[in-house]
Amino acid sequence: MNQMNRAENFSRNYELESLLEEMTALLGSANSQLANQSSAERYSKIFIVGPLRSGTTLFTQWLASSGLVAYPTNLLSRFFGAPLVGAKIQQLLADPRYNFRNEILDFNSEITFASDNGKTKGALAPNEFWYFWRRFLPFDELDYMPPDELRGKANLAGFRDELNALANIFGKPFAMKAMIMNQNIRELAEQFDKSLFIWIRRDPIFNIQSALEARQRQYGDMSTWYSFKIREYPQLKELDPLESVAGQIAATNHSVERGIADLPDHKKLVIPYEDFCLRPEHYFHEITRRLRKQNGTGESGPPPYAGEQHFSNTNTWRLTEYSTADAEQVYEAYCAKWR
Repeated sequence: MNQMNRAENFSRNYELESLLEEMTALLGSANSQLANQSSAERYSKIFIVGPLRSGTTLFTQWLASSGLVAYPTNLLSRFFGAPLVGAKIQQLLADPRYNFRNEILDFNSEITFASDNGKTKGALAPNEFWYFWRRFLPFDELDYMPPDELRGKANLAGFRDELNALANIFGKPFAMKAMIMNQNIRELAEQFDKSLFIWIRRDPIFNIQSALEARQRQYGDMSTWYSFKIREYPQLKELDPLESVAGQIAATNHSVERGIADLPDHKKLVIPYEDFCLRPEHYFHEITRRLRKQNGTGESGPPPYAGEQHFSNTNTWRLTEYSTADAEQVYEAYCAKWR
C-alpha cells in the first residue's frame, strides 16, 4: 500500500521505525536467550479473530482491563523484535511489585475503551502487535498462504516459543488480536495445546458500514483497500467500495467459520458483538470456564468480575452513499458465493 495515500494522522513515523530496528539488532541475542530458557507451554494463548471493524478492539481493551490475561501493550510493541526483553523492561517500569518509593509512576495503567482505527493511547493500553507477527510470517502480496506453503516457509515454531515465553514471564494466559491469521487458523492452532480462538462476529450490515468509514478516515476515500489483503483481495480490490467491503467481510467470516469448525468447544468461542455489548460479564465467565479446562485449575471458581456491565452499541446507519438494503443484498450475494 502506498503510504503517501494515508491521512496525515495515520502516517508512519519512519524515524521511530528506524530506531526500533536498531533496538531489535541490539537486543536480539538477549531475547533468544530468554526464549531458550522458558519456552514451555504453561499458559493458554487467546487469539481474537474476525473481520476488520467487528468490535475486536473494544473486546481486546475490555479483556485486557479485566486482569485475567496478559497482552501486548503499546510499550511492549516498541520491542516487537525482542519482546521478551521488552516484557522484562515493562515489568521493571510499570509493575507495582517493582515500585521503589514511587520513583516511576508516569505510565498510564488505566485502559480506556476509545480507539482510532484500532489504535489505542497509553503505554499499557493494548496494541495490535502486527510487527511482531510479521517477523515470523513470510506473507508478501497477500496476508495468506496455502497451508503446506505456510508450514514450510513460516517460522511457526519460533512464534510459538516466543509467545509461550511471553506468557511465562507475565505468569498469565496471553491474549492478542490474530486477524492476520484469519485464513490460516488451523496452522496457528497446530502450534499450541492450550489455545482459545475467540471469533468476534458483528451484524454484517453495520460491519460493512464501519469498514467503509474506516477506509474514509484512513485514506480520505472509500475506494482504497483497508486491512489485511485476504486470499480474495485480487478479486475484490477494484470493485465498487460497497461490493469490495461486503466481499471482504463475507470471505473473512467464511474463513474463520471453517478455521474453527474442528476445534473442540473448550478451544473456541463465538461472541456476537451486539450481545457482548449487552452482557460482557457473561462472556467473561465463558472465557474463564474454557481457561480452567485448559489449564487444570480444578474446582476453583473464576476471579470476581469487576468490569463494565454493558457497552453502547454503535449499530446505527450513518452512510448516505448506500442504504442498509444495498449492504444486505450485496453481502448475501457474497455469502452465497463463498459457501
